[in-house]
Amino acid sequence: MNRRTIVASKPMPVLSSLSASDFRSVVEIYAGLLRSHKEVINRLNVYPVPDGDTGTNMALTIESVAAELAQLPDAADLAAVCKAVAHGSLMGARGNSGVILSQLLRGLVEKFKVETQITPLVLAAALTHADVLARQAVARPIEGTILSVARAAALGANATFASLDAMVHSSRGAAAAALAYTPEQLPVLKQAGVVDSGGTGLLLLIDALCHVVAGDPLPDAPSLEGMKVIAHEEVKEHGDGGIADLRYEVMYLLEADDATMPAFREVWMGIGDSIVIVGGDGLYNCHIHTDDVGAAIEAALDAGRPRQIRVTDLLDEVVEEKWVREGVAEQLDHDDLDDLGPAPATSVVAVVVGEGIGRIFRSLGVRVLVRGGQSMNPSTAELVAAAQSTGSSEVIILPNNKNIRPVAEQVGSLVDFPVSVVPTSSIVEGFAALLAYDPGATAEENRVAMIASYEHVIAAEITQAVRDTATDAGEVKVGDWIGLNAKGVVAIADSVSLAAAGLLDALVTDAHELLTIIEGEDSTPANTRRIREFVSERFDHLEVEVHHGGQPLYPYLFGIE
Repeated sequence: MNRRTIVASKPMPVLSSLSASDFRSVVEIYAGLLRSHKEVINRLNVYPVPDGDTGTNMALTIESVAAELAQLPDAADLAAVCKAVAHGSLMGARGNSGVILSQLLRGLVEKFKVETQITPLVLAAALTHADVLARQAVARPIEGTILSVARAAALGANATFASLDAMVHSSRGAAAAALAYTPEQLPVLKQAGVVDSGGTGLLLLIDALCHVVAGDPLPDAPSLEGMKVIAHEEVKEHGDGGIADLRYEVMYLLEADDATMPAFREVWMGIGDSIVIVGGDGLYNCHIHTDDVGAAIEAALDAGRPRQIRVTDLLDEVVEEKWVREGVAEQLDHDDLDDLGPAPATSVVAVVVGEGIGRIFRSLGVRVLVRGGQSMNPSTAELVAAAQSTGSSEVIILPNNKNIRPVAEQVGSLVDFPVSVVPTSSIVEGFAALLAYDPGATAEENRVAMIASYEHVIAAEITQAVRDTATDAGEVKVGDWIGLNAKGVVAIADSVSLAAAGLLDALVTDAHELLTIIEGEDSTPANTRRIREFVSERFDHLEVEVHHGGQPLYPYLFGIE
């Protein structure tokens, strides 16, 4: 990997245009500024339900760009540099602010890439194009945010063409004035006594530009101790967007034909807010805040193929901090592993959601737990780290979700010990697989035995419909409770207990002996009692076990064996 050293303090002549190397320096210096200002920008984010952390998300996005640039030779031309910036920002964008930043960068490089030098005329056109694309990417643009600062930067650049030096200073002056005005546009900022966090992060890009063009000193990050932020938790609105009460942030890369995207956007407009869709040429980075996680992902399946799906519970501050700020898997720490005793020959890593489910998996012999599932998908790197932390010479991975299985399959090629994936698609299948787990057997021997074990189990679940649709079981309306198995919707009802009864009635036969019920966070004692009473009356031969899993979105999971 080729790494360039940027010496920020070295005196430089005033430039009349920017070369490929100069633009590359702007981006690399910007990455350093975001790194140093990250926590300050995070502190400015005062919305009651934060979109992760603005500083962290912007920094992670630009770090992905810097990683792409580091792969290029020093003599790379402007087209190659622009390609790396566009691809790195699209693939690495995190959170609402990161996705908007990636679109702003995309707008810049679309104008730069066809040039050999960035002249004042080209820079002004690029900043204008970036402003237009960013606003097009946001479903409901809100003033007083990063968008206002981006527009001001473009207008400031177009105010003078006397020289590149004069242009970048005019752009920065206008952007800084727009940032200072954001509290007048958003009451939540004025109440807290701060300016917009995303706009603050964007202004650092103009600072980097002024440094490279004119040798201006780079800003130092202010002390966190000196910052006074008065956050008002009772505020429920983000401008006119009204996103504060939407629980989940959904993000993924979407491979889709460009012609399908208008319909995709229309679906998303009906299920959420804080919508940002950036990209083109068949690949898009998509971000939404919504209560309808299923609909947000189903829309992608209708349009194309989603990947790298991330769902964050915006009301769960602990998970939010670990998932967005640190981007690490939730697993046992070293002390916990020591408490479990010496590592066996083959350990199990399991992806779980819900503390109760984690406890059950732990009791069945799982050594390392990774948080994930329907509401959160871990990365390959996180599963690699989990496998390496077991201390065993061989590892089994239970993904317990079909979306995680492809990621789990990559782990074996990234470590120097045998890893086998038991391709479980549900928590129930994971339970059944663990009944055949032998810590002393090899990973491959365990894989064969565990697959045979879970294949005897029928997995089913109850959830609530998030949109109207037609199924083989009948018409489903928003709010209906539906019972599903691997083949799709089996039962539809207006209550949890009736949907469960219809589901079990369709799946259980006289040959079945055991029903395992796993209660989710939305289960109730009354519904559990009704389900058990139905089973007792309808299938008096069936043994029933009930466990509390605490999983979101699915009040009941069933295993029939």
